[in-house]
Amino acid sequence: MQDYRVKQAQIYTDFSGLNAMKTQARTDKQAALEQVAKQFESLFLAEMLKSMRKAGDVFAEGNYLNSNESEFYRDMFDSQVSLSMANGSGTGLAEALVRQLSRDVPGMDNQGGRLAGHKASLADYDRSMPAISRDLPERIQAVEQVAQSAGRDKPENVSAPGDLPLVFESPEHFVSELMPFAQRIGQESGIDPRLMVAQAALETGWGRHMIKGEGDQPSFNLFGIKADTRWGGEAVSITTTEFRGGVPMRERADFRAYPDYEASFRDYVDFLNNNPRYKDVLASADEPEVFADKLQEAGYATDPEYGSKIRRIMNRDSLMTLSQNSDRPRE
Repeated sequence: MQDYRVKQAQIYTDFSGLNAMKTQARTDKQAALEQVAKQFESLFLAEMLKSMRKAGDVFAEGNYLNSNESEFYRDMFDSQVSLSMANGSGTGLAEALVRQLSRDVPGMDNQGGRLAGHKASLADYDRSMPAISRDLPERIQAVEQVAQSAGRDKPENVSAPGDLPLVFESPEHFVSELMPFAQRIGQESGIDPRLMVAQAALETGWGRHMIKGEGDQPSFNLFGIKADTRWGGEAVSITTTEFRGGVPMRERADFRAYPDYEASFRDYVDFLNNNPRYKDVLASADEPEVFADKLQEAGYATDPEYGSKIRRIMNRDSLMTLSQNSDRPRE
């Protein structure tokens, strides 16, 4: 039985029937195609009537009964007549369109019939759930045992993030806590540990201005590396100062977040190695002062004094002394 709203599409001034045809097309493509074909045929007949009327307009010139209002209602009458003709016996154009277009409608065969197994809507898909395996509780228990054993087997000499301070009391405290990480990463990468600690001190104000997320969530970001499209990890958003044309400006930016300080050191090295513009910088790894200046030249930061600031911090007596007396890197 045809939806009454689709039948309303047979009335020229009622457009709700056209919307009902869109809904019908999701479930009954054949019926919707027939209705659309009839609508097209009615437009074709309306153009024919319009041309016929236009040919007779020359005889209506000077007729006091001819006006814009009468022409308006005449056009409405012609539109309804053409729609009624198309929904009646018609001219055969709608049937020809249905035969031609049925071949291209998904889920319909060449004769316009619905193909077996075609899924026209979500209701046609199988929504039954597979049976739960009887072994599932045992597997869950096995996974829990593995997770618990992994926690017990954690090496005692590995420092957890909670073992390190989130706020540093002084520059000496900053260096003494982070220098062991810098020394270990420096041995692997060839970058001077003093330079990495000095750059971290510049970026964080000796650890007093660490980048934090919502609720003071620590990011452990020591080198101010931003979270661009290449970063797939966690990130925090803060307001920072950038130099544009030598003028400091406050901007909102996203920065990378790490699980601990060591991850920040390692990502710093990876960031330099994976970016072609720092190739010349890494070539000067054995010359830390040149390294600092080339970092600035390569555009690591927008501060025009970035390189010289790193060199001044790196050459501080306290940093040099603490780096020489620091314990060996934590294993």
